[in-house]
Amino acid sequence: MAVKVGMVSLGCSKNRVDGEMILYNLREAGFELVQNVEHSDVAIVNTCGFIEDAKKESIDEILELARLKKEGTIKAIIVTGCLAERYKGEVMKELYEVDAVVGIGGNKNIADVINKTLVKQKTELFPEKTELPLCGGRVRSTPFYYSYLKIAEGCDNHCTYCAIPMIRGKFRSRPMEDILREAEELSEKGVKEFIIIAQDTSRYGEDFGGKSLLPELLRKLCALEKLQYIRVLYCYPERITDELIEVMATEPKILKYIDIPMQHCNGRILKLMNRKGDRKSLTELVDRLRKEIPGITIRTTFMTGFPSETKEEFTELSEFVEEMRFERMGCFAYSIEEDTPAAKMKDQIDEDVKRRRQEIIMEQQSRIMAENTRRYINKRINVLCEGYDRQTECYFGRSAADAPEVDARVYFISGDKKPRIGDVVRVAISDSLDCDLMGTIDN
Repeated sequence: MAVKVGMVSLGCSKNRVDGEMILYNLREAGFELVQNVEHSDVAIVNTCGFIEDAKKESIDEILELARLKKEGTIKAIIVTGCLAERYKGEVMKELYEVDAVVGIGGNKNIADVINKTLVKQKTELFPEKTELPLCGGRVRSTPFYYSYLKIAEGCDNHCTYCAIPMIRGKFRSRPMEDILREAEELSEKGVKEFIIIAQDTSRYGEDFGGKSLLPELLRKLCALEKLQYIRVLYCYPERITDELIEVMATEPKILKYIDIPMQHCNGRILKLMNRKGDRKSLTELVDRLRKEIPGITIRTTFMTGFPSETKEEFTELSEFVEEMRFERMGCFAYSIEEDTPAAKMKDQIDEDVKRRRQEIIMEQQSRIMAENTRRYINKRINVLCEGYDRQTECYFGRSAADAPEVDARVYFISGDKKPRIGDVVRVAISDSLDCDLMGTIDN
């Protein structure tokens, strides 16, 4: 009887893709994959280790599996992902219930690791980070109608608050022909929306020849006949070029949506973060994107409480948020990450102050988004149907303005026309609730 393996994958979509590649390799090796880890012989926790809250979530998940192991429900626990890579020798020492810890470079070897755990052989495996495969098969965990396309691994930006370069290593672009081949195969299987991801998608191809190849990649993806929609995430503001804007403005398959992690608007704080720009340059970028790509949805993220952030600099951030009225935004309180330059900076901000500043920005943005959302009332928009909500007795889905898992929903009544999951339907918007929209299928 085949050994049953289940996975809990935490953190970002990039880590999720890594987990999907692990599962593919395990299936090819003859293991039986199960959806629920409670029904598995071996449970894999594909961890996140980016910020303190994510680390806590990863540890809590391991402890919950340790309880199941003690009860005899599962036989072994394997820890992979960023937490495993970052804390190498510490994970098994602190969490004795864990049977194996595998760094990102060892993902392709997990079948062998599982076999060792089944004969009670504890394993710690940490090959070079560059051993993490950029290409390969995946057991997709997303619904059939959308898929993430990871186009690069690692990061060379070295933001002073971020541990990703230590965890993931140098920036490595995936070969373009491999990305195109995977996209074509998935579009043949019914994937409608492709979401482009990397630590910095706008840097794609720079390691091949010094110039970003993201615009070229997007054009070639758009040329695939059955591919319908492309959504671009994680573009750094200073790398949004004329060519990238032109491609997004002219290619109808590219959704008018871009994710730009800005982190702050004050020039001094951005310099301390080892980021480029200031309020003036960021304002000019936003104005230009909205002018050249009418109707674009701009998503961004900000950080409050970075070391030495003054009340005046926080106020400047708040004023910037009010002025820009971003369609989508997230805000995080600065988290001290060991061994990063920011962790050693003077004038660390009190935790309560960081959190309160974060709350102020998010309350402000919630109001702005609710006001922005009301602009859709009495308009008709395309919505990708994702399911039926029995509580509201409505279907729900996403518009072009909404990325999966992080943005808003559109709820709609179908009338006589019953949509299927994955269908794109036309919805007449009649009302809004906070950031969500409500309407009826336009027959």
